[in-house]
Amino acid sequence: MNPSSYPQGHALLIGVANYQQVSSLPSAILNDVNDVAATLSSPKYCAYTPANIVTLLDENATRAAVLKELNELAARADSGDTVCVFFSGHGGVVGSPGKEDSVLMTFDSDLADIENTSISSDDLAAAFAQIEAERLLVFIDACHAGGAAISKKLTDGEGHEIKSGYSQSTFEKLAVGRGRALMASCRADEVSAVFHGARNSAFTTALLAGLRGDADKSASGFIKVFDLFSYVSEEVPKLIPDEQHPIFKADNLEVNFAVALSQGGKKSPYAPETTPTAHRQDPWSVFEKIMVELYPFGPHDQEVWSRSGGDLSRLRLHPTGQAAWHAALRTLKQGGGGKSINYGSLLRTAKEDFPNHPELTMLQAP
Repeated sequence: MNPSSYPQGHALLIGVANYQQVSSLPSAILNDVNDVAATLSSPKYCAYTPANIVTLLDENATRAAVLKELNELAARADSGDTVCVFFSGHGGVVGSPGKEDSVLMTFDSDLADIENTSISSDDLAAAFAQIEAERLLVFIDACHAGGAAISKKLTDGEGHEIKSGYSQSTFEKLAVGRGRALMASCRADEVSAVFHGARNSAFTTALLAGLRGDADKSASGFIKVFDLFSYVSEEVPKLIPDEQHPIFKADNLEVNFAVALSQGGKKSPYAPETTPTAHRQDPWSVFEKIMVELYPFGPHDQEVWSRSGGDLSRLRLHPTGQAAWHAALRTLKQGGGGKSINYGSLLRTAKEDFPNHPELTMLQAP
């Protein structure tokens, strides 16, 4: 892996401010998508390959177009990849009390035929289920308030209306699955603030700062999912005291997986200095900790074991990536795991994949 590249990162970014039949939103919504795209693709920040990032704005973000791009995202993202889906726009609540569901409002959504012109939570959940990537992070920045309280209902001026927003059950549904997580801009009973004249919404302002390195407080060289949410959840209430609280949903998330590189994979200059520990601890223990961090789904993650000369058939199956690495490295220490793999070959492969990881670069074969 190139030191300033994160080729396993894929993203679909959707923003609708100027709806065809529903009330418009602030232009900051479009800035949000463009700025997230620029940050993800920048070699100075997240270092995604630009060709792996797709943006859909306003008239290009129709129901058909969004579903098509979700299908194409599933087709190109492999199991070892990381996928981010970002949506900024209207959400709508449908159904009877107690049986409420939510829909994502696309550019062409028609309140007179909402079922066929929006994307239901079932549609989204089904599309996400087709994505084989073992790391999927969904961002939803919706229920916007352009400097004032947003209307509790979406109307089209022709007598049709639905409740604005998303239900908690929808967030939970979209986060179902191993390695899946969802980050939403606010609670179901809150609004996502956009200050008058601001370039970005409050949520995306914090998200951008986190992606640009502020969330990497441990100087790991990576933006990690738990660290990113922790940062955003602390920063947004500073901008909107007591009125907006981002939420995080995850159903089966084992580890703090990497979302992107941090500052191109370089150590954060503002992180607190710590004394390196790799030379003082047992190298096998340090190596195990690092491998769980970098390949959280175990030795099969990104085929790292096979690429290092190992034979996965020699390893036993385990329910978690952490348990799999503990058992695999114990087997390796005893001379097993495949005739062509050893500590050194596995270490070299990891260093090739992550050349800027500060602890990994200090490790040497015992």
